[in-house]
Amino acid sequence: MLNYWNKEIETIGEDSLAALQLKLLKETIKRALETSFYKVRLEKAGITSCDDIRSLGDLNKIPFTTKDDLREAYPRGLLSVPSKDVVRIHTSSGTTGTPTVIYHTKEDIDNWTELVARSIVATGVTDEDVFQNMMSYGLFTGGLGLHYGAERVGATVIPIGGGNTKRQIQLMRDFKTTVIHITPSYALHIYSVFRKQGVELLDLNLKKAFIGAEPHSENTRRKIEELLNIDAYNSYGLSEMNGPGVGFECIHKCGMHIWEDSYIMEIINPVNQEVLDDGEEGEIVFTTLRRNATPILRYRTRDLAFIHEGGCNCGRTHRRISRIKGRTDDMLIVNGVNMFPSQIEEVVMQIPEVGTNYQIQLEKDGALDKLTVKVEIYSKMFTGDIHELDLLKAKIKEDLRASIVIHPIVELHEPGSLPVFEGKAKRVLDLRPNSYKEV
Repeated sequence: MLNYWNKEIETIGEDSLAALQLKLLKETIKRALETSFYKVRLEKAGITSCDDIRSLGDLNKIPFTTKDDLREAYPRGLLSVPSKDVVRIHTSSGTTGTPTVIYHTKEDIDNWTELVARSIVATGVTDEDVFQNMMSYGLFTGGLGLHYGAERVGATVIPIGGGNTKRQIQLMRDFKTTVIHITPSYALHIYSVFRKQGVELLDLNLKKAFIGAEPHSENTRRKIEELLNIDAYNSYGLSEMNGPGVGFECIHKCGMHIWEDSYIMEIINPVNQEVLDDGEEGEIVFTTLRRNATPILRYRTRDLAFIHEGGCNCGRTHRRISRIKGRTDDMLIVNGVNMFPSQIEEVVMQIPEVGTNYQIQLEKDGALDKLTVKVEIYSKMFTGDIHELDLLKAKIKEDLRASIVIHPIVELHEPGSLPVFEGKAKRVLDLRPNSYKEV
């Protein structure tokens, strides 16, 4: 039996959805014109009233919004309601140190909570589950977003937050945790701690993990599922659009449903900004439809993905996006070749001998870039047989070369020797001059 949180809206017909989106878009334009930032931006584009938007096709009249725009509007340029109506503020800071700020009214929090509730119910979560939230709380949206949604569904919530792995495991045992919210890298790390402490999976009640907050490959998801003997569900969110609950996989795990009654989604060519068809990979662009305090129009997320064609067997009609390939600003250029860290992860995580951690390091060697891929391998590989290790190193190197067209240096490391991150993993260390990237 398929479970829905709000079946009527989750299975809404295409025409009804389009009519709803147009109605909500006009309301959003009206709110946006109340902000000092969008009033200037929209009037310059010839939009002085919500009546200037007559169809969804008029969306292309609206200029794109970027993260730099949000920083420019800090702190109140995007606030569309009186300050007294704001019940929560979330901020995120970037490399410039200037935060982006998102204001929420009580209704905004309620709408966000509903999106998260419908998301996790789509994976089979019920009020009988025990949900252990391993994401950080505070200005970061990941922790509070899932917390509120799980409570609304009726699950028992353990709000432990990130870190303190031994305590995490103790709580999982004591309270029979069935669902966890965790970054992919931390999920792999917890498994390695299980092994060190002699924790048996049969001692736990774990069934599901919601993994997100950092790009990861399908092979990483499979490794998490196999090692922990659970179902791992990919999720998508960004603080500018509330946080978690923008998109979520259902039980079929064939793409993340974007809740289109709350967001208008476009995929654009990041170079020429042309809107692309379903199935074509490009940059995701979102327009909020149900947020009162901070409306955002045509926001360029910098996340790269494509929209799956066709429907989903779960019966939900909201379109699905692929997993995030990476971000336009995460792309690495190595000796003139464009590549994403996710391409390296896809390769190393499908090799059985590779453990749960890896790191990418970039340096200069004279005029050329030097790419080093460091991988932890299982301790059973360190038997003193150098020939066996050399064969493994050669296999990893060749598989990487076939994927990224670059000849990397491959280093094999013992388990636990590479840096561990309990929050978002920093997989790339770029040590080249004039480069300060830690991805």
